[in-house]
Amino acid sequence: MSKGSKKNLPRHRPGNTKDAVLSAKGTARAQNGHLWIYRSDLTGKPDVDSGSVVRVLDYRGRFLAMAHYHEESEISLRILSQKEDAINRNFWRSRLESATRWRRQITNNTNAFRLVHSEGDLLPGLIIDRYADCFSIQTLTRGMDLLKPMWVELLNEAFQPRLIVERNDARVRLLEHLPMTAGLLHGNPDDLGEILIEENGIRFAVDLIQGQKTGAFLDQRENRAAAMRYAHGRGLDCFSFNGSFALHLAKICETVTAIDISAPALDRARRNAALNEMENVEFLEGNVFDKLNDFEDAGERFDTIVLDPPAFAKNRAAIEPAIRGYKEINLRAMKILNPGGILLTCSCSYHVGEAQFLEILKEAAKDAGRSVQVIEKRMQGRDHPVLISVPETYYLKCIVLRVL
Repeated sequence: MSKGSKKNLPRHRPGNTKDAVLSAKGTARAQNGHLWIYRSDLTGKPDVDSGSVVRVLDYRGRFLAMAHYHEESEISLRILSQKEDAINRNFWRSRLESATRWRRQITNNTNAFRLVHSEGDLLPGLIIDRYADCFSIQTLTRGMDLLKPMWVELLNEAFQPRLIVERNDARVRLLEHLPMTAGLLHGNPDDLGEILIEENGIRFAVDLIQGQKTGAFLDQRENRAAAMRYAHGRGLDCFSFNGSFALHLAKICETVTAIDISAPALDRARRNAALNEMENVEFLEGNVFDKLNDFEDAGERFDTIVLDPPAFAKNRAAIEPAIRGYKEINLRAMKILNPGGILLTCSCSYHVGEAQFLEILKEAAKDAGRSVQVIEKRMQGRDHPVLISVPETYYLKCIVLRVL
């Protein structure tokens, strides 16, 4: 072998047994900025407890990142820093302070918002939502779960909250072999009743332990404000749940009909309407697909319709039925809109991307025999930031259409 060829060989620096070593594929993924490294891309498994912080080396033995290691999960590494930082209390506090600065910059007209959005804030596995003077947290990975006492301390230091609860009943924890649990982490148990929050001048009652997600759907807050800009005439809110969109429409529309299949959800929606002394909202229990069909058969017409369904595609296997479902509800909604009517339609299915969702809407408009304008393309609120190198952080699509 010539001297020249020796110079071109990569220099291998063996890590110690506590380092994680990546394959060439895993190396490329990390270098492209993704924060998830799968088990199949590990060529050197670290000899540490699950949930520990490890150094990550590329396939040539060079330092790449610091990460949480999760032995039980398919996502074995969640990258925390691309620098060889000391991952200690000061590191975590600095990340929390960075997230807090951004929320102070962009939140207004509300006292309820997402403070930490996991990978979107470079804190993979951690969700923190604020509801007035209370906080709800989710530690969705073993690494973050081990840090739960520290996060309670940091929140107390920074905000002196009345309550901190955990909503660790998300099913994703099962993939990490973590128990599902919900309960009080800080504060007086007697204060665990109804929490009142305000959003865009509207009050809502929130149950931090029994409510959906961490208490409410915060990711649509800015889209609900947008809905008020376009709303007019007779409004219809489909998949209304606790009435968040319906009450925003009710501030502008003459009348609003809100539909949901869950009787308890509608009870909460009626409670929220009463809190705001809104009497122009009618709540109907039933299947949205059937109700839209009934409206068409009866010749009912609306001027503003909101479609905010649950995720139809929670995994890749569900994409085809999800496409059919999205097309069907949008087609039916387009048929019952008056000319010039507004359709604000959403998909929170990550596996149905924006381009595919727009194609579904195009096909729905064609089959409905309607000409449709795209007025605005929106997404999850700015307190749910998208990390551009982690496409999974962009999940909520919200399209505002005008039906001619």
